[in-house]
Amino acid sequence: MQTSDTLSPKQPGSGIHPLRFLLWLMIVSITMMFAAFTSAYIVRRGEGNWLEFDIPAGMLINTLLIVASSATLQWAWFEARRDEVRRVQIGVFATLALGVAFLVGQWNVWGELVRNKIFFGGVDANPSGSFLYVLTGVHGFHLVTGLIFLLIVFVKSLRFNVHSRQMMAMTNGTIYWHFLGALWLYLYLFLLLNH
Repeated sequence: MQTSDTLSPKQPGSGIHPLRFLLWLMIVSITMMFAAFTSAYIVRRGEGNWLEFDIPAGMLINTLLIVASSATLQWAWFEARRDEVRRVQIGVFATLALGVAFLVGQWNVWGELVRNKIFFGGVDANPSGSFLYVLTGVHGFHLVTGLIFLLIVFVKSLRFNVHSRQMMAMTNGTIYWHFLGALWLYLYLFLLLNH
């Protein structure tokens, strides 16, 4: 006899893997957080006492790096579908390298801001600079989580656990990385248009 809390094998499930569902929940929550940040940016800018300054040129370089990293990871995903594990390793490693280069570039952008007397907090801080640090810093934190995830995928590929019959980690990593790239493009365009 079946109890009410057990499912019959014939009953349909949700149709989505729990890890994929968790990934989408994470993406939705991050999207909501950045929507709140950019909304607050617009509201605060309208209140006055807003320092206008040029967006550091390094942010364009970072944009090119993250677009390139999405391309290398997408290539790795296609190669995983074709069971070309060596190419998967090359693609994921290239993505990791480009992601680290992005973080180094972001550190350099912050250095340029400091050299231009644009600070995060303190007596000399202006809200416009503080927002720029927060938007890029929180994105950078999520990029670090993406790099950790891709490092796990890379190790799995070294063990030949990424191929056409085991695509969950590769696909989740690719979805998350493309999301981070799209989020950066949004932030970059938002800052260009609202600065």
